Amino acid sequence: MLPSIADRGYAIEKAPPVPILPEWNGLSPSGRLGTGAMKDDQERNHPTFALIGGASLSGLVVLLTLLPAVPLAQEEARAPSLAPARLGQLEGQVTVGPRLNARKLRFTLYPDLSGVAPSPSAAAGEEVKNVVLYLDSPALERAALRPPEGTFRMEQRSESFVPHVLPVPRGSTVDFPNTDPLYHNVFSLSKAAAFDLGRYPRGNSRSVRFNEPGVVRVFCHIHADMSAVILVLDNPYFASPDAGGRFRFLDLPPGNYTITAWHERARPVRRKISIEPGKTAVIDFAIPLEDAALSE
Repeated sequence: MLPSIADRGYAIEKAPPVPILPEWNGLSPSGRLGTGAMKDDQERNHPTFALIGGASLSGLVVLLTLLPAVPLAQEEARAPSLAPARLGQLEGQVTVGPRLNARKLRFTLYPDLSGVAPSPSAAAGEEVKNVVLYLDSPALERAALRPPEGTFRMEQRSESFVPHVLPVPRGSTVDFPNTDPLYHNVFSLSKAAAFDLGRYPRGNSRSVRFNEPGVVRVFCHIHADMSAVILVLDNPYFASPDAGGRFRFLDLPPGNYTITAWHERARPVRRKISIEPGKTAVIDFAIPLEDAALSE
């Protein structure tokens, strides 16, 4: 219930009641087709015309006061807090060393469902895509961050989890569909999220919501060779390089940042960088650091 005009502290004359208007016949007094919702003489006599057309300041205050307001939180959720011209960018290159590219041999009791053995160059491209780069900064804490939308997906395909590494913001839901012609049983014993989805066949899917940040290692009870990692992060500012190792962050609030390059079989590499409005910062990573030192 809206407070009365008197409760709002305005000392103005009482506005006249709004009359019930007769039905419009579509013609103006001159007989021409009209475009308004009432006749001209009705427009001049309507209280709204008296308030605005007659330049009644007190009546205009009443009209504006009674308009509904949009909550500030809704405005922040729909639009970024800064104009694009005041935001910055970050880009760079990730190089993965030979220690990470030399993947372990895969053993399985079942025939190869994919039918195609990956080439060494394909394996190298896959490893660089398993790197996750993520940002931390007080500037992000002050920004209006949108909550996670939709769901993420980690398939069980050819007796593997696809993708092998999945970064998600906390509060996200991940679906685990089974596309193999056999049963799977997805589970995790990680501190950030422990779950057991039970056995389910091809064409079925189960889901898990991840509310705590951290590393969640995922396995299959039936196929011991299957494993994956879900990296749950505090904010949505993360990226994975493309097959060529390139990455980019857009629309970053200005400030000082810590960028972390993470890989499941290497120590995280952390760097400091400053983002300025309208500029693009550049930073490169070599993972792991031991391989980078040997190549120098």
